[in-house]
Amino acid sequence: MKRIFWVLIAFSLIFAPCLIAVDASAKGTTSVKGYTKKNGTYVAPHQRTAPNNTKMDNYSTKGNTNPYTGKAGTKDPYKSKK
Repeated sequence: MKRIFWVLIAFSLIFAPCLIAVDASAKGTTSVKGYTKKNGTYVAPHQRTAPNNTKMDNYSTKGNTNPYTGKAGTKDPYKSKK
């Protein structure tokens, strides 16, 4: 019985990170490492949507909610950037 327990623990430690990575990529997200901007502002590590050709699925777009923070999107996807 103890052997089965330890096998399950070892299995979960080896394969759980792989399953989490597959889940994140399947949802179209990517991890961003923390960095410091030129002006000295630190940006903490976070998750964002994967780059693609649409603005409709971005967490910051109106109608969408960031699943990591619960914050609702506020940006209009049809407004051009000037």
